Amino acid sequence: MRARPPAVLAAVCLILAGLASCGGDGDGGSNASPADQPSPVRSDGKRAAQVWAVGDAATPGPAARRVARMIARAEPDRLLYLGDVYESGTAEEFERNYEPVYGRLADITAPTPGNHEWDNREEGYDAYWAERGLPTGRHHYSFKTAGWEIVSLNSEAGLEDGSSQRRWLPRALSEPGTCRISFWHRPYQSAGRHGDQEQVAPLWEAVSGHAAIVIGGNDHGMQRFEPRDGLVQFVSGAGGRHLYEVDRSEPGLAFGEGDEYGALRLDLRPGSARYSFVNVEGDTLDSGTIRCRPLRGG
Repeated sequence: MRARPPAVLAAVCLILAGLASCGGDGDGGSNASPADQPSPVRSDGKRAAQVWAVGDAATPGPAARRVARMIARAEPDRLLYLGDVYESGTAEEFERNYEPVYGRLADITAPTPGNHEWDNREEGYDAYWAERGLPTGRHHYSFKTAGWEIVSLNSEAGLEDGSSQRRWLPRALSEPGTCRISFWHRPYQSAGRHGDQEQVAPLWEAVSGHAAIVIGGNDHGMQRFEPRDGLVQFVSGAGGRHLYEVDRSEPGLAFGEGDEYGALRLDLRPGSARYSFVNVEGDTLDSGTIRCRPLRGG
């Protein structure tokens, strides 16, 4: 596997000598404006990047290991982990469920918290990722790769007006262009068991007009929706937990699979993203290309 750049936020925080940018999530933390805080991962300047996205995957059983091996074999540049380390995201579960399956990809992973680990985030999610160089005092951040900006948002908190996440978003999305991917755990649209998660509407509305792709997990299947408000949404929650049936009659659903384990692959280039849902056998179940307006900064 090719050498990977390490996560950099720990170094950034040391360089900034204790700047409060490693502080809160809108529920008691930093006094600094989140818009002024550094991104945890800097642009690597690459002109192409292979990015995988999967959630609901850190669970005991062979399916989770098979999905992880498939992703690792592809030698990705980035992995977006869409949340949920079962059952409740304790430190023990991160060490028992997550580390043996996805720990080898930690230095290229950009996570977002899921509902299963949110209540125990301080001992589980925050501690695990802080040890690996990712800031977790706040649970929203962005980075650039291959002409795209990738924005990680928190669907578990900070949805209300005035939260640090909501204050940060307009500045984070201020660069003209739509070559952005935003990801969080609970999908705004879903044809799975949990259905649409309307509480995340503030995030959806904020990124509309500024992004081309939104990715969520939470429902255990693979889904792609027709463009809505300029956004193509994917659900990639078939990472290893028991699967949920997908209602293929759901309005706007372009692709749905609730019987196979797999993950979403995105091949990014400036101005376009090639998407593929791939099952654990290596078969492509759904694919296509999404085009976007390049960011002014490239």
